[in-house]
Amino acid sequence: MWQFIIFGFPSLQGYPVLLFFFFLSIYLFTVSGNGVIILLVALDHRLQTPMYFFVTNLSVLDISYTTVTVPKMLAKFSMNLDAIPYVGCILQMYFFLSLAAAECYLLSVMAFDRYLAICSPLRYPSIMTKSLCILLAASAWSGGFLSLLILLILVFRLPFCGPNVIHHYYCDHPPLLQLACTDTSFNVAVGSSLGSFVILISFIFVVVSYVKIILAIFKIASQEGRAKTFSTCASHFAVVNIFYLPVIFMYIRPKASYSSDVDSVVALLYTVLTPMMNPIIYSLRNKDIKESLRKRLRSK
Repeated sequence: MWQFIIFGFPSLQGYPVLLFFFFLSIYLFTVSGNGVIILLVALDHRLQTPMYFFVTNLSVLDISYTTVTVPKMLAKFSMNLDAIPYVGCILQMYFFLSLAAAECYLLSVMAFDRYLAICSPLRYPSIMTKSLCILLAASAWSGGFLSLLILLILVFRLPFCGPNVIHHYYCDHPPLLQLACTDTSFNVAVGSSLGSFVILISFIFVVVSYVKIILAIFKIASQEGRAKTFSTCASHFAVVNIFYLPVIFMYIRPKASYSSDVDSVVALLYTVLTPMMNPIIYSLRNKDIKESLRKRLRSK
């Protein structure tokens, strides 16, 4: 059976033990940090609001798409298991990209939620009902997987018969296409179009929402009121920045500018570091999360 070899980080091949403990510590922190947020929201009735419902979905997404890539890296660094089956590689690519697309959609939904809460506070409870929250979250998840389905089908149709070394630390679309034994210009065009649609449309939606939010904040008379209102969406705004900027650089640029070294470093930002940073951002900047955590720790 055809298989691929995950080459990993070209410049750090001599430090497998260091890389193993680096990624293991980040992965454990990501899973535990996001797991704590999920647990707190489930146990504390004060956190069972639309905003924290979407934060919980974000935490589940972060755990999921980190789990798609990091365990395989840990196996490579610890036991030198750098081979991945043909089907496993393509499925890893599909699940990772689909979960990343779902996160783009979910961040748009969270921006819409903050827009309604700040710009239409009186109508917010009647609009953002529990059923609408479930519908929006389900749409983000299903939209991520459905929008990348054509990419999965096209990659499965490619012949692979030559070099099988992927110069990346997981199976991603651009390095995988470079190994195909045929012209992949159509796949590149479809991948670029899908990436541009998912990333740019959701990013523009987030930007427009925050422009309206900022304009609404400036209309608040008191400085204390402006600061309190801005603090309710500052965490989400920080998450949007650290997620979208490397993703835009990675997937919306000319194919000729791809570099395995640069891509590996940039990919670290949104595949490993962003999921780790999300619980830190939502914990340190969120009074409700901190109060709930203190309450649980005191009760223990």
